Amino acid sequence: MKLAYWMYAGPAHIGTLRVASSFKNVHAIMHAPLGDDYFNVMRSMLERERNFTPVTASIVDRNVLARGSQEKVVDNITRKDKEETPDLIVLTPTCTSSILQEDLQNFVERAKIEAKADVMLADVNHYRVNELQAADRTLHQIVQYYIEKARKRDELPQSKTEKPSVNIIGISTLGFHNQHDCTELRRLMADLGIEVNTVIPEGASVHELKNLPRAWFNLVPYRELGLMAARYLEQEFGTPYINITPMGVVETARCICKIQQVINEQGADVDYEDFINEQTLHVSQAAWFSRSIDCQNLTGKKAVVFGDNTHAAAITKILAREMGIHVVWAGTYCKYDADWFREQVSEYCDEVIITDDHGAIGDAIARVEPSAIFGTQMERHVGKRLNIPCGVIAAPIHVQNFPIGYKPFLGYEGTNQITDLIYNSFTLGMEDHLLEIFGGHDTKEVITKGISAESDLNWTKDGLAELNKIPGFVRGKVKRNTEKFARERGIKDITTEVLYAAKEAVGA
Repeated sequence: MKLAYWMYAGPAHIGTLRVASSFKNVHAIMHAPLGDDYFNVMRSMLERERNFTPVTASIVDRNVLARGSQEKVVDNITRKDKEETPDLIVLTPTCTSSILQEDLQNFVERAKIEAKADVMLADVNHYRVNELQAADRTLHQIVQYYIEKARKRDELPQSKTEKPSVNIIGISTLGFHNQHDCTELRRLMADLGIEVNTVIPEGASVHELKNLPRAWFNLVPYRELGLMAARYLEQEFGTPYINITPMGVVETARCICKIQQVINEQGADVDYEDFINEQTLHVSQAAWFSRSIDCQNLTGKKAVVFGDNTHAAAITKILAREMGIHVVWAGTYCKYDADWFREQVSEYCDEVIITDDHGAIGDAIARVEPSAIFGTQMERHVGKRLNIPCGVIAAPIHVQNFPIGYKPFLGYEGTNQITDLIYNSFTLGMEDHLLEIFGGHDTKEVITKGISAESDLNWTKDGLAELNKIPGFVRGKVKRNTEKFARERGIKDITTEVLYAAKEAVGA
């Protein structure tokens, strides 16, 4: 067992709470020790919510451990039912409830006797799934619950909408630029003459879920959330789903072509070729910019990409295919879906890395010395230490990645935002020299520890002083080459003489 101070994907109950709190008038009960209820703080701070987060912590304390949890959990469910009058109350398991081997389903059955709201247990195993997998399972479970409830009451619609329509599945609270992406997808569907039947879970009522079968197709923009629900709806009602993420010029066009095919197969007669050409040439600036002299200056520059499956795969393709940038390696922390990721990016990068070990990712970045990093907030911190610029393209994220301005990553406006992010993430032209001349670096001191915190080397005072004399834009590379030279020769202390010897060895 290893203590981690950074996790790319949180524990399972965070995923369940994200889905539950995304719906309208749904309340979540979390049975956990005091301190595990940080989700409320995280959501209200990052999403800048004006209303209280609809999550209640049923605290496990010494009294609960002595007497048992059942009465306290049931009391909390019935109390919130009276206070909030929600449509649904979701009880989520936590690591604590699993360790205590509590029968949470029995708690739910007890609470149903008194509660007016629907009450359900999120069926997720905390020892087998992470935040993203739990979110996907919880959304599927809620959709299935209300479809079955409507079926028993004979309230399921028997026909599709008159005009082509879509359910957008997977927009949730705390998602990376999800609100902006949803707005862009709505605009895109309107331009294509497609009605938006429902968006779930964000902002939807559970009473709307019975209308999901009315849509002509389902669009799942993010691979991490929504696929299980889309597959369920296809199995039950034959509703086709599209899980091509419309990110970048090529993939957005491919997604629209697939939409055209799916709705024409159901009786429509549309041709979106002119729309795609118009958007590519005159709305998206990405295709023009990729041929400009500015972008050509980036051709062949080295970059690395790391994040969730959806964003890391999309950005890798955009860098390599649309902007001519050399992706040295691309990686994801979604180990449960590694085969899909490899299939998507293998032809666009030299190496594929699948890991959730942030230390290994830091070392992999230091090893290849890219011109820019595209990753999560953790990779941004690594880039700061290595003096390598980083563009944040995926969760985990913090408040700066919840912009007030409009910054979608999907659709044709998203192509502009991503192009700007990529271009501005590289250190350009004379920027390094100007930083040296006028200052502006976060620190003038050289970081002498390795990224993985297991460095066995020591820089002496004279060696460090000599290293500080080297211009900043090559200092990091000289430092790493010197450390490599020292390790190969078993040298523990790096002095001025070792630094000069390393420079001679590489012909500098």
